[in-house]
Amino acid sequence: MKVLVGLSGGVDSAVAAYLLKEQGHDVTCCFMRNWDSALNNDTLGNSTLNNDICPQEEDYNDAKAVADSLGLTLLRSDYIEEYWNEVFSNFIEEYERGRTPNPDILCNKYIKFDHFLDFAKKKGFEKIATGHYFKSVEENGEIRYYKAYDRNKDQSYFLSQVKKESLDYCLFPLGDICKDEVRKIASSLDLTIAEKKDSTGICFIGERNFREFLKNYIPMKEGNIIAIDTKEIIGRHQGVFYYTIGQRKGFGVGGNRGPYYCVGKDVQRNELYLTSVTNDHYLDSDSALIKEINWIRRPEEGKKLQVKFRYRQADQEVTIHHINENEALLSYPQFIKAVTPGQQAVFYDNDEFLGGGVIENTYLNGEDVHSSLIERIHHGS
Repeated sequence: MKVLVGLSGGVDSAVAAYLLKEQGHDVTCCFMRNWDSALNNDTLGNSTLNNDICPQEEDYNDAKAVADSLGLTLLRSDYIEEYWNEVFSNFIEEYERGRTPNPDILCNKYIKFDHFLDFAKKKGFEKIATGHYFKSVEENGEIRYYKAYDRNKDQSYFLSQVKKESLDYCLFPLGDICKDEVRKIASSLDLTIAEKKDSTGICFIGERNFREFLKNYIPMKEGNIIAIDTKEIIGRHQGVFYYTIGQRKGFGVGGNRGPYYCVGKDVQRNELYLTSVTNDHYLDSDSALIKEINWIRRPEEGKKLQVKFRYRQADQEVTIHHINENEALLSYPQFIKAVTPGQQAVFYDNDEFLGGGVIENTYLNGEDVHSSLIERIHHGS
């Protein structure tokens, strides 16, 4: 089978390419270039990257070294304009609304499993493949998707907006393998990237001081930090866009009531709302409205599911109530903390991956959590 592997310059995609070659596939690799620091006039801020070479070019050089070591051809495709228009612009717009989007999810949806997939089809490839830790299984003629064997590395969360027809066109060689084994394989092949650190930065943009990076695109505007329990101004923030619901540090405030949690923000008033750890019930909700749901397999009405509202969060039990084909209300009477609008709710039926959608709003006892918080600060007792 002719397979085009997205080779990123990291160890996971390198081993994915090797495994597919060993399985007898006709493997070609491709490096995707999606960000141009010079073109986008962006800086690294106080990044830990001290090399003179652009990080993305360094990744390309690593990918080229891997392809050469494995005896594979490496293509190169550019999606700089597509990434800017379809991923990054959306990312900035959501931040300006006071929400917290996930660019990796958007990148998978629009770049890796859309434009890159189209590129592969036009080149005559039968499948694409990536180094995602994710599992596909054919059952009774249908492909179903599951969490990876290595639960600590499972990346199904980041594939929640990829259409099923795109996933069906993809191979995931690392679905049944753990990260330690991946590194052992890379070491046994004497690949230069065997011990390369995993990327933790924004998809395709890399690791950098996130707040300094955002300042290039969202002007900093200082405002008040308010303690919700006392309504006192306890400090000044650098811009409400830079903070996330549930965030526990980085506010520059102290005192004997700390540490603090971020429980809300008001973009219009330019105010940031905190509470002390002892009052973290302000983070509670018992239901959430989910929109833009991408179903891989749609569950029946009223079914109990497991959901991740954040990547590293343990699975949370919820009951689903369908509103229409791509909207649903999730109820969870046990209360869940810091369910954050703009982030992703990803659905599972035990280990099976069902899809995901955008958290639009959260509620507690039938009341809008954010509106109730604003009311308490400015009009309540």
